[in-house]
Amino acid sequence: MNLLWKHKGYLPTALKAWKLIQNTDFKPVSNSINSNIHADDPFSDPAEKDDLIKRAEWLCKEVIVDNPDKLIDKMPKAIGRMYQGEWAIYACSMTAVALCNLIRIYPDSFDKFIGKIPLLIDLVNTPSLRYYDTITWKEDAMETIDGNRSHMTYISILAWMIGQYRLAGGNNQYDHLHKKLCETLNRRMLLSSDLNLPSFPNGMIYFPDMMFSILALKDYSKLNNGEFDEIVSQWLEKAKHQWIDSKTGLLQSTLSRKRIPGRLSGAYSGLNTTCLCMLDKDFGRDQYERLLGRFGVSLKETNHTDLWGYGINEYLNRSPKVSFDIDAGPIIYGLSPTGIAFTLGASTILEDWEFRKGLLATAEVAGKTVKYRHTHHYKLSEIFLTGEAITLAMRTMRDF
Repeated sequence: MNLLWKHKGYLPTALKAWKLIQNTDFKPVSNSINSNIHADDPFSDPAEKDDLIKRAEWLCKEVIVDNPDKLIDKMPKAIGRMYQGEWAIYACSMTAVALCNLIRIYPDSFDKFIGKIPLLIDLVNTPSLRYYDTITWKEDAMETIDGNRSHMTYISILAWMIGQYRLAGGNNQYDHLHKKLCETLNRRMLLSSDLNLPSFPNGMIYFPDMMFSILALKDYSKLNNGEFDEIVSQWLEKAKHQWIDSKTGLLQSTLSRKRIPGRLSGAYSGLNTTCLCMLDKDFGRDQYERLLGRFGVSLKETNHTDLWGYGINEYLNRSPKVSFDIDAGPIIYGLSPTGIAFTLGASTILEDWEFRKGLLATAEVAGKTVKYRHTHHYKLSEIFLTGEAITLAMRTMRDF
């Protein structure tokens, strides 16, 4: 509540969204995406391009700072220093990937954005931003790069950013670092019992984190004659046959140190699905249909027949009126903000334009776009900056 009061300009949007959602019927969605096959590609719409470019420009202004501590201070203090650092890294990485996506969708934006991406990479590659990882592992990830402790989340996100930069046409300034990061991931994965690396010293496997490792290795392979194709293929085969939830057919969200599955999550499954669409489109399509069938909901006002949006629930078997999850964000009537944002990536890659439009409609209700002459952003991102970066990255994901 203190956070909302500090940003009281968002309160009218919050109250309007609460009233609408309170009077909304939640119904399961069809898990078929075939009905949208003839819909128009939104990226050919000048209005879409204008909105995406202006959101990117606002993110660059907010995320690219001259001191990493300034970015950390923009993260909500209520989540604590460790998570502030993690959210700051997500803000940088997702902004960088969004810029890379935009360059590849709209080549005329190359000169505008390509020089911004090294600034984001350099921010992430600072002791201040990776301090969240140092807190947990009691050692600096880059100072111990030749060691065997995981540091997987930090190393894979930095490697993914560099790979995306190179694939978007960036120069060779990070080639040596890129090679070192990916070789470290590969070596540590081969030393593990099942190719998975823990996010924290407790041994827990978070599959959304592991996805960044696999994406980073796949991108490196594209640039270097398939160097890590074998380990990427091996990991995907294990994912298809060893880590699937028996009840839903979805990839697990987490595995404990003893490889016991945790609960499935809308946020984690959304990110898993989008990443799988980039790694193996057929596998990703299967997961997308299962995700919509289990977590997807259609939204329409009570006593109205027309849909106003689509959403992703955070939980399979409950829908709390109000809750908060460090990964999913503020949960209202079971809806997962992060699950919606991450699923947006899969719907874009698979060209499910109807569902994408519905997810964006829901995001608009909760976020409320603020438009200036040169920039656009969600009002909510003035509180949760990382959400804007994630949404833009997912909204621009393509099968490049």
